[in-house]
Amino acid sequence: MHTSHLLAALIFFTRLPFWKINKNLPATPFKHIVPYWPMTGWLTGGIMAGVLWLTAQVLPLSTAWILAIAARLLLTGCLHEDGLADFFDGFGGGRTRERTLAIMKDSSIGSYGVIGLVLYFLLLTQVTAIPLPVLCAVAFSADSWSKACASQLINQLPYARKEEESKAHVVYDHMTTTETCLALVAGALPLLLLPIKLWVAAFFPVLTFIWLCRLMKWRLQGYTGDCCGATFLLCELSFYLGALILYYAFF
Repeated sequence: MHTSHLLAALIFFTRLPFWKINKNLPATPFKHIVPYWPMTGWLTGGIMAGVLWLTAQVLPLSTAWILAIAARLLLTGCLHEDGLADFFDGFGGGRTRERTLAIMKDSSIGSYGVIGLVLYFLLLTQVTAIPLPVLCAVAFSADSWSKACASQLINQLPYARKEEESKAHVVYDHMTTTETCLALVAGALPLLLLPIKLWVAAFFPVLTFIWLCRLMKWRLQGYTGDCCGATFLLCELSFYLGALILYYAFF
């Protein structure tokens, strides 16, 4: 494990001042941050679960869950949600590869993006039917495991733009076998905190990933940074909905 790559991942995927640790971090580590994305999920998912647990001691669970979601939005600077909105706009409004990529690069949000985000958050708020202790474990594990699933995009598809056209001005390198194992193990470890009957929920993000990967291959012949963020959030949403279905079925 390269500490510079992990630091770059924490700098890129969160808004916490990790850059103060090394203000002169070169650009190269940022090409290798995706394998460490699930590890950042330990932080973002852990804070989300912590806020949920603490606020639920004095507030209704539904309110505590909204505050937990808000905490992660602040922590990440809405990085992934911005990608999800662009993804909905591009795939909703674009009819060709070129038009889809152009719409996704546009910084303004369109009707597909607005409606998509509204539906996403409405569905996300439904999981409060799961009791607090279990929901905390689901929140922590869903974040890391869904990032592990989404991270495999860079292994399955080429980047759809030229490097100089990238919003982040960086194109991620394909993961080595070691990096792939690191991402999957880091994402899977938090699943051990779940009740055994909910482990099946981990398959929902896998199926979501496969479908999204095929969609991107068909429409874009590749992926973009927005696609990565959207894949993570949609995989995570499927994890939550899967956990909700399993909870109603077995508890």
